[in-house]
Amino acid sequence: MIAKIILSAVLIMLGGISAVFAATDSVPLGDGKIAAAPQVGYIYSCQRQFGGGGAFRDGNWIAGAVWYPERKIHVQGSVAWPHASMSATLEQGQRVLRANDLPNHPTGEFPVAQQDPAYQYDRNPNSIRAQQIVLTLPLDPQIAAQSACLEMGMIGFALSGAAIFNGLDAGGRDAVAHEIQDTCNGHPERQGQYHYHGYSPCMSTSRETGNQHSDLLGYALDGFGIYGLHGENGKELTNVDLDACHGHTHTAMWNDKMQRVYHYHMTREYPYTLGCFTGTPISHMQQPTRQLQQLPQPMDGRHGNPQQMLSTAAQILGVSQQTLMQAVGPPPPNFSRASQILGISEDKIRAAFDRARAME
Repeated sequence: MIAKIILSAVLIMLGGISAVFAATDSVPLGDGKIAAAPQVGYIYSCQRQFGGGGAFRDGNWIAGAVWYPERKIHVQGSVAWPHASMSATLEQGQRVLRANDLPNHPTGEFPVAQQDPAYQYDRNPNSIRAQQIVLTLPLDPQIAAQSACLEMGMIGFALSGAAIFNGLDAGGRDAVAHEIQDTCNGHPERQGQYHYHGYSPCMSTSRETGNQHSDLLGYALDGFGIYGLHGENGKELTNVDLDACHGHTHTAMWNDKMQRVYHYHMTREYPYTLGCFTGTPISHMQQPTRQLQQLPQPMDGRHGNPQQMLSTAAQILGVSQQTLMQAVGPPPPNFSRASQILGISEDKIRAAFDRARAME
């Protein structure tokens, strides 16, 4: 066992050496693989400083530089969501996704119960709650001149009806390895949004086996498709098969026809979903409906434009609007929490909001 762990660690350090991971194999741990620019096998994260949250204890499935998916426990329970809703329509030359973020498959029971073995590692206190999701995506997305970083929170949306997050937890660690999800590899964040950090067996289709290319599983926020684990001729893909953003170009089913198109793939190894955005994400152009409803309100009770205030405060602090929004949380803004996440003093954050409010 020790020899196997050492060998896995050596392969990680060598870089560029990768193999298809069987269910019983160890997988390289993604901790520390956060980059300031696109890099294969890393997440190009907009957020560079992290607080805490998520699992507070590691289980025996994590061993040094690797982890063992088959050893990992899951949140217990099987809760059905009969009112799950998801649609994808073409409107005025764009693809519009509408959903309530309730998945079309059963989930575990959240909050995690004290009698659940998962409670000894990850005491997720959040309940799954319906969200209002409206995403307007380009029908034929284009590769941007420069790749874009990934925000924390939603980076894509699955056809199963739930959000896709990047592979990091609130502490900047490998979320798939450290956090305890249900058997569909999903869980809710503090606003109740159920989401995945990686591939879910509950997304699978008939094309996840055999010698065929995986089916489309969802869309990234730049409009490009996210497909399953397998590429051409049914080959299971790893980081060495994909670019820094976790995608590649070849013929695949897209917009109901076979065509040569850039697309992303999920993999069993970190970063699991995307490493960065190859196109221009809508989070950089428009905010999803759900997020607009969570913007902090003026602290003194006056109305005004909370979106503009948040945007101005973000510019003053030198962070993105979405990063600041996630740091301060829903109204009223939690400046103490934001200070820990952003690594900026609480007084400086308060002053930025005061200045932004005064500029309205």
